[in-house]
Amino acid sequence: MGTSRFAMRRVVVLSLVALFTITGTALFATGQPQRAAATAGQNLIILRNSDIVSLDPHGSNDSPSSAVRSLIYDTLVYFDEDMVMQPGLATEWNLVNATTWEFKLRRGVTFHDGTPFTAEAVKLSLDRVRDPGKASQRAFLFNMVNAVTVVDDFTVRVATDFPFVPILSHLAHDAAGIISPPALRAAGYDEVEPVGTGPFSFVSWNPGDEVVVARYAGFWGDAPTSDTVTFRVVPEESTRLALIERGDAHIAEIMQPASMARVEASRSMSLELFDSLSLNYIGFNVNKAPFDDVRVRQAVSMAIDRQSMIDGIVEGAGVTAIGTISERVFGFHPTLSSLPFDPARARQLLADAGLSRGFTTTLWTNDNPTRIAIAEIVQNNLAEVGITVNIEVLEWGAYLAQTAEGLHDMFILGWVTVTADADYGMYALLHSSNHGAAGNRSFFASARVDELLDLGRREANLAARERLYHEAQEILVNEAPMLNLYHPKWMIALANGVTGYAHHPDNTMLIRNVIVNR
Repeated sequence: MGTSRFAMRRVVVLSLVALFTITGTALFATGQPQRAAATAGQNLIILRNSDIVSLDPHGSNDSPSSAVRSLIYDTLVYFDEDMVMQPGLATEWNLVNATTWEFKLRRGVTFHDGTPFTAEAVKLSLDRVRDPGKASQRAFLFNMVNAVTVVDDFTVRVATDFPFVPILSHLAHDAAGIISPPALRAAGYDEVEPVGTGPFSFVSWNPGDEVVVARYAGFWGDAPTSDTVTFRVVPEESTRLALIERGDAHIAEIMQPASMARVEASRSMSLELFDSLSLNYIGFNVNKAPFDDVRVRQAVSMAIDRQSMIDGIVEGAGVTAIGTISERVFGFHPTLSSLPFDPARARQLLADAGLSRGFTTTLWTNDNPTRIAIAEIVQNNLAEVGITVNIEVLEWGAYLAQTAEGLHDMFILGWVTVTADADYGMYALLHSSNHGAAGNRSFFASARVDELLDLGRREANLAARERLYHEAQEILVNEAPMLNLYHPKWMIALANGVTGYAHHPDNTMLIRNVIVNR
């Protein structure tokens, strides 16, 4: 992508969806998000650890990119910070029958290029993300959709192959961002020019440095409080915090829990912690020896002391993960037990696998200091059972690309279940149809897990759905394609005088109401 061209309450919602599935009751959701009045001349500067990868909603599935895209594009519906469904470009929606939803669209909306928003844009955007020719790594979110039909300029219907309970949650995902039809037609299957209906329009992207967006004067909702927002890439955490303290920036993400004490002790900034829908985990490439042997995966899992990570690295900014999804996500298994920390048993499993002398392997991580610290603990733990681990640190874009290709042995990564539903938290990570960039970077395949996840997508009864996901999680404990580490809290440093900031559980920075008082 060239810079010259672009210069780019879970339970409440699920219960409502289940009700609609049974009764066909209509949901009328009108009104607009309430935001503070706009201020003149405010240029908000946000410091992040990593650069974006793509500003195409049908492109990469990483958090830095999604955070910027959420400002440029609107979705039909969206989750607020309390995970309550809210109207976006749709003002009203109802279930026509068990497999068809109808959306009434907001009138008077224009894209950043001046194109009027109509149902045509919804159809073109949703058809593109699920088009096999596009080969979007986000297509799995909509592969149950069989038709998007324009009823009239401000009515659209979305039909699925089967009653899919979390369809509204999927339509709230930023992959369902609605793109300007002229931009779509110009791009085809290539990277699209970032033109949406959101509160900010794209200004520039200097890869590795910064992304800039500007307040869109024609936005349909209340105007955001900043004239411009700059997402600046500053990999060094100490530098990010120093810039906040000096007053050269306003908001910074914190990647290392050890930095919390510095922020709390500062007179120039404050610390904010937010609950997340995220998981940090270690994945094994099950296509590569010796990780193609379940005994080796179990041995490695049992040789790693996760509690030492929680105590020594996370420092209270996270909780130990048992399964892949947290208690905030539908399908959470409250009585699931993980493989225990047991080095003696790990050595026996290695011996049973013919590796009594151990082996040498490589653990990949990106340039995230917390993940590097985790890698060092893993390295030390596995040395105790005879496994030599070489740590390799990769730049974020290369890390995503190469793990998607399956070039790794082991890797450390995170996954955010942005829909707060087990389908997204497990289908992408563990279904055999999603090997690689879509999410399953362990290249795990299990016929029974696939069956359970497929059934979970089709089951309308919430209790029955939960049982399916519980069984899948029980199988995964023993299959051990990945070692679930912990569910982190999002950590944010705010400069003095910054008010109105919020942080979404899916790791989106909610900055529309931010005011800088200084």
